Amino acid sequence: MIQSLRGMNDILSEDYKRFTYFIDVATKVATRYGFHFIETPLLEETALFKRSVGESSDIVGKEMYQFIDKGDNDVCLRPEGTAGVVRAFIQKKLDRAGGVHRFFYHGAMFRYERPQKGRLRQFHQFGCESFGVDSVYEDASMIMMVSDILNELGIGYRLQLNSLGDNNCMPSYHENLVSFVQSSKEAICDDCVRRLAINPIRVLDCKNDRCQFIYKDAPKLIDNLCKDCDSDFEKLKNILDANGINYEVDTNLVRGLDYYSKTAFEFVSDNIGSQSAIAGGGRYDRLVEFLDGKATPAVGFAMGIERLMELIVMPEVKRDGYYIGAMDDEALELTLSLVHKKRKTDRVATDYKAKNFKNHMKNADKANAKYFCMIGSNEIKSGEIIIKDLEDKSETTVKIENF
Repeated sequence: MIQSLRGMNDILSEDYKRFTYFIDVATKVATRYGFHFIETPLLEETALFKRSVGESSDIVGKEMYQFIDKGDNDVCLRPEGTAGVVRAFIQKKLDRAGGVHRFFYHGAMFRYERPQKGRLRQFHQFGCESFGVDSVYEDASMIMMVSDILNELGIGYRLQLNSLGDNNCMPSYHENLVSFVQSSKEAICDDCVRRLAINPIRVLDCKNDRCQFIYKDAPKLIDNLCKDCDSDFEKLKNILDANGINYEVDTNLVRGLDYYSKTAFEFVSDNIGSQSAIAGGGRYDRLVEFLDGKATPAVGFAMGIERLMELIVMPEVKRDGYYIGAMDDEALELTLSLVHKKRKTDRVATDYKAKNFKNHMKNADKANAKYFCMIGSNEIKSGEIIIKDLEDKSETTVKIENF
């Protein structure tokens, strides 16, 4: 029997309900914040992610589904959403148009990593990207949006914050960090040795326990911020305080992608095991320029949907729509005709076989229908049908032509 590839799951039944409920809630909140939907291709040039995500990242170094296509193009399945949105932003010349552009997206991403609970090789993300606003207020707005989404889904969280600085304060900090790490170079993992040569700050993102023990005494970027970055970070904290958003400063928080600067944030849950991050993002003012666009301030976030599925508190599902069943073969044609017409305005379930009252009622309950109708030879003769409300148990008789 042919089975799905490891780490690539089907979504159906109850999982599908949770999945679509998440998309509906997140879309509703993003729309309230003035964001508009964007869809980018699943397949992109590999160079897009190497230049944006960065050679030092695990995504580029280990996890991309990369191959040469029949046109000898080096392509890969998208491992994350931001780079594709930025590529589209530049390709459509929106960077030259100026103004503010806010997008949200949702869809499948692909990373070849060890599958585990909530972490798949084909997974789905919901994300938002904002271009053209050089203000910490937009950073705060993004954080508030994630908070609103999680609150509406009934998901508890802790918010972690850090500042990654900018080109004014990052170079000197890099020197201090490299000097510190090199003093323990023999003890760190091979990945950190590689990161140290390409993008030193990424060593702080290492998940190796031995490395983390070493880095707890590393110099803190937050203690080396320039005046502007320090002022922005203080303002961000003040905005969150004023709006009742609790947070903790994590001085070792480093976003896993190379394009971030200044604000970095992660929402974490204590209910999903060791891999506790459920959403994350930050500011990436340099990425548009890195990809040959006009320098444009930008900030965004992404949420892993599969990681949140079991945490979602689903609302009580109310009965909805109609179930219309035929009691005998003579009534099948009329039943299907009424079903077809009623579906122009309502959700309608039916069965293509004539059944008795008891069996049709079972089907109506499975369909969670609010109204129940049965049509047989008596209804055809009288030209009337009885509509039973399955919530309050009331009954109404209507003429078939008025149904």
